[in-house]
This record gives sequence, structure tokens and C-alpha cells, in this order.
Amino acid sequence: MDFAMKDKVVVVTGATSGIGEVAADRLAQKGARIVFVARDRERGEAARKHFRAIAAQSDHTVHYADLTRLADQKRVAKEIADSEPQIDVLINNAGAMFGARQVTEDGLEKTFALNHMSYFTMTNILLDRLKATPGARIVSTASDAHKGNKLNFDDLQSEKSYSSFAVYGRSKLMNILFTRELARRLAGTGVTANCLHPGFVGTRFGDQSGGLMAFAIKIAKNFALTPEQGAETIIYLSSSDDVAGKTGGYYDKKKLISPSRAAQSDADAKRLWDISAKIAGVGF
Repeated sequence: MDFAMKDKVVVVTGATSGIGEVAADRLAQKGARIVFVARDRERGEAARKHFRAIAAQSDHTVHYADLTRLADQKRVAKEIADSEPQIDVLINNAGAMFGARQVTEDGLEKTFALNHMSYFTMTNILLDRLKATPGARIVSTASDAHKGNKLNFDDLQSEKSYSSFAVYGRSKLMNILFTRELARRLAGTGVTANCLHPGFVGTRFGDQSGGLMAFAIKIAKNFALTPEQGAETIIYLSSSDDVAGKTGGYYDKKKLISPSRAAQSDADAKRLWDISAKIAGVGF
């Protein structure tokens, strides 16, 4: 253990499995206290016990929420903000791909609600705590799946057509545009915002897609990276001195790379932010 993150508070979504769990595990080993959001109580308690077993010096904490619901996004973010005066790192990592179009109780397409709006809403509610913490970082899991996609602002909820891969890819494009606009808005605050491509990783991701898609993903996982490999860039962006003060970037294998042209549009980044702020009622 190098304890490079000693006494730092790391908030993580999607920490009960896959790359999020590995990242939380490694950061806990470095001395961080993990505050994470889980949907399933059994998995949440198992993860909390695991983090405490490897880093008993920290009082790791779990909060429960369904991050496809705006009300839960707001509630759990406020719970964390009220209980954590210091947040050193926020890792937005929860996400999924859905084989068929589903609509949440808020009238949002489910991929959009979970993969984009949970990042947007929770980040904005936790911003005061991040700004109050010197050197705070925001790390968001995006993907190279964004490439070849662009946003249709007349159909952000995929009502006109739905393809799970395309909708997922657009949600990852949103993650990069969100990071771009967030970094612009945070200029001068000392808080950095970066995102990353973890690679195609063999995790539980896609298992809930159903049908032929779940089968295809299961086959593809035979050639996938391990969760340990996929988590490396999250850990790097959360803890390395190499990226201290660097913001607005998109990283792959711990290297700064250029996303697609669509992901570099300042106009689309601002427009997406404004629409998201109206939906969430935060971030104005």
C-alpha cells in the first residue's frame, strides 16, 4: 500500500462490480475513504464489507439509490453533500446498455437517464463540496463507443428510432460533451474534470440487455480486457500527480487523446448542458 490517497474522500457510482469496484478497491488500498452509491442492498453491503476488509482504517459508506430516477439522483447526492464536508474525487461510473427502449417515470429514455443525467445531476449537487476541497477531481467514464455518433437534439430520448448500440454510443458522447462544458465552467475554481475510455472490459455490463444482444456481448467478452485493466485509467485520473491541474481531457490507457469531432463541439456541449439543467432543475 502506498497510501497516496490517505484521508481523501472518493465518491463513486457503479462501485459494486466491474471497473468501478476495482477502482474503489485500489483507491481504498491507497488510503482513501470510499463513499459509494448502490442500487442493490445485498451487493452494496458486500462491497462495503470488502472495502472495510482491505482498508479497515477508513469508515467506508454506502448510499442506496436507483440512478435512473431523477428523484433518487437528487436525494442521494444531497445525502452525500450533507454528510461529507470534503469530497476529493467524484467518479461518475454507473452505466448500462438496454436491448429495448424503456422509459423512466420521469419520461426519459433509460440509457439517457442513467448514463448521462445521473452524471449531470449528481455532479452539480456535489459541486459545492468539490469546490471547497483543494485539488478536487471529477472523473467520468465515457467510451470510444461515442465515435461515429452525433446528437440529434430533436430526438434526445430516441423516440423516433432506437438501436441499443447507437443509443449507448450517444450517451458516451454526452459524457465527453458534459466533461468539456463542466471543465469550462469550473475554470479558476481548482476543480478538474476529465473523462476516459476504459476499453471493452469483461464485466457484468450488458448482461441485462436481453436477447441476442446479451448473447453477443457474452461471446465478445472472451476477448475483453480484465476489470483490473479497464480500471487503470480511472485510478490514474483520480490519484496521479501527473494529471494534477489538468482538465477537460479525454484519456485512454492513461494517455490524453482526441475524441471524435462531434465530441469537440463547444456549441453542442453548451446546448446539452442547458437542456440537462432544465430537465434536472439544477446546473443553471
